[in-house]
Amino acid sequence: MTTAIINGRRLTYTEHGSGRPAVLVMGTGSPGRVWQLHQVPALVAAGYRVITFDNRGIDPDDGPPPTAASHRFTLTDMVQDVAGLIAHVHDGPAVVIGTSLGARIAQEVALARPDLVTQLVAMGAYARPEPVQDLLTAGQCALHDQKTVLPPAFHAAITALQNLSPKTLRDAVAVRDWLDVFEASGSPITDGVRAQYAVQLADSQDRRAAYERITVPTLVIGFADDLMISPWLSREVADAVPGAQYAEIADCGHFGYLERPDAVNASILRFLAEHQKTPAPEATEGGRVGTR
Repeated sequence: MTTAIINGRRLTYTEHGSGRPAVLVMGTGSPGRVWQLHQVPALVAAGYRVITFDNRGIDPDDGPPPTAASHRFTLTDMVQDVAGLIAHVHDGPAVVIGTSLGARIAQEVALARPDLVTQLVAMGAYARPEPVQDLLTAGQCALHDQKTVLPPAFHAAITALQNLSPKTLRDAVAVRDWLDVFEASGSPITDGVRAQYAVQLADSQDRRAAYERITVPTLVIGFADDLMISPWLSREVADAVPGAQYAEIADCGHFGYLERPDAVNASILRFLAEHQKTPAPEATEGGRVGTR
């Protein structure tokens, strides 16, 4: 791991492999190391230098305590973190891949700083708030504020129902493994994750019109059985971004990149290969055209 001062705070990131840079942005409450299970190996094998990191709010966070009202961070802060990280680790643009809240961040980076993004992949993407999701997020904030900690087994069951597909839930062996992971991960909502939920609640704009100005090649991936961010919300993002591709992965929920990683990775790598930018021609001293 490497540490650098980025956007006014100490940010720790990890680099994997070598080649074309790709920055991966995780969703609410999850550390960057989750990408290392499936997406990092696939991208490294395909010749990418992959950078993973923890968003603000994931412990240990070097920023100010997020519980103080004056210290709560914003979506803009998280967007600037990613933009600053790209500028720090690479003298030029990078592929940016995000999921859920990470997709929202990645979309905003591509809109605000297209010079830093070669290609955008947004999984579990959305362009506008959804009432049921907002109520669920507000409920998570209330659990934290009321110091309510769900029993680990109950937390595991709820997490499975929210994030896995019916196909996985019907597989007694597979679902038992998932439940063990969810139960072991713990149920308390940390101050930092509470601050990430606050970012989601404050992010109340419908950005479909704004995303019509995204100019970088874009792939939006929806998960067919996603209860947290319905695939039709992801389809709206693809419809808004000019020329964007849309892929929907069957038999997976909100954790589709973990449930069906081979299908997700194949979709990502196919898109990146199709839209890989080649260096622009330049004139040599003798007036002939060459490439870098």
